[in-house]
Amino acid sequence: MTNAQSIDFTDRQVVNAMWVVNDGVMGGVSQSQIRHDSNGVIIEGIVSLENNGGFASARSPATFHRNTALLEIMVKGDGKQYKFLLRTDSSSRTPMYQATFNAKDAWEVIRFKPSDFKASFRGRAVDASDVTFSDVKEVGILIADQQKGPFQIQLKYVQAVPVMP
Repeated sequence: MTNAQSIDFTDRQVVNAMWVVNDGVMGGVSQSQIRHDSNGVIIEGIVSLENNGGFASARSPATFHRNTALLEIMVKGDGKQYKFLLRTDSSSRTPMYQATFNAKDAWEVIRFKPSDFKASFRGRAVDASDVTFSDVKEVGILIADQQKGPFQIQLKYVQAVPVMP
């Protein structure tokens, strides 16, 4: 279930609330799909560089408490490089925050602090202050950076880690 402290992707309802955003929004032909698994959501597909494409992503609604110091994700992947996405506004006209990680072929917990995220708009870096986790409205996983071909990543959860008193 989604709450202010975690997003549990082993919950089918949480996965059903997700959506795909691929390079087709800009004329590309990359493909991806989301499917539920008892171990979490599986995001898979094929990245194509045709028609100036080259990215695929999946997104989920999110909210986190004001006292969130870190976000951690539990992932297993295919060895490729991915980006953990945060959006603080539901408008596609606002910057997105991205932190890069490699998805190993074994379950791994990766922790992110606000300064790990770099602001970008339509794939280009922009000047912005560090993200505040309590402002986040959407999280996602993105594959890009000329990594053409098949991909698969599995996400078990996104967990908020509070500031220690």
